[in-house]
Amino acid sequence: MKFDAVAGLVGDEPVFESSLLMAGAVSPADVHMQLSRWVQAGRLVQLRRGLYALAEPYAKTPPHPFLAANRVCRPSYVSLQSGLAWYGMIPEHVPAVTSVTTGRPRECRTALGDFVFRHVKMSAFEGYRRIEVQQGQSAFVATPEKCLLDLIHLTPGADAWAYLRELRLQNLSALSLTTLRRIARNWGSPKLLRAVEHIAELKKEDA
Repeated sequence: MKFDAVAGLVGDEPVFESSLLMAGAVSPADVHMQLSRWVQAGRLVQLRRGLYALAEPYAKTPPHPFLAANRVCRPSYVSLQSGLAWYGMIPEHVPAVTSVTTGRPRECRTALGDFVFRHVKMSAFEGYRRIEVQQGQSAFVATPEKCLLDLIHLTPGADAWAYLRELRLQNLSALSLTTLRRIARNWGSPKLLRAVEHIAELKKEDA
């Protein structure tokens, strides 16, 4: 198995599964050994077991971090601080891509960046959509309202005035209070309902 042949096969894919290379009379052990060698040589980036991306300068389309996060953990969608920063609702740069999953919480460090996955129950796994994050690449990202409520839900004390003010939320006109209240009521969460009323006050101040 030659690297040029593999690069030609997967070159248009931002990330690829090792199973793509298992067709025909090949030894899985040999394929995994060769992939490991290419990772060590800096030709490939391993995102998790069985998931890879071509390293620069071999990649025609380097994966956007949000797309990579979606593929590292399935099912998941980008949310919390990463989503809020994407929508321009918090001023800080967010170094790790933070996502929500129904699976176990975990953190992954890769050559393409760091990924954090927070757990929610299945009934809370909603409020996201597929959006184009760069030309030719799309990813599942929570709506602005869901990004904020996921953050509040998963952070102790996040319904307090002090915490919400420390977030320095901006572009609050992009938030729908109707949507925020609907989600909070659907979850039956007094914490989220309290937070939504504080957010309503912040929107008034921001108007």
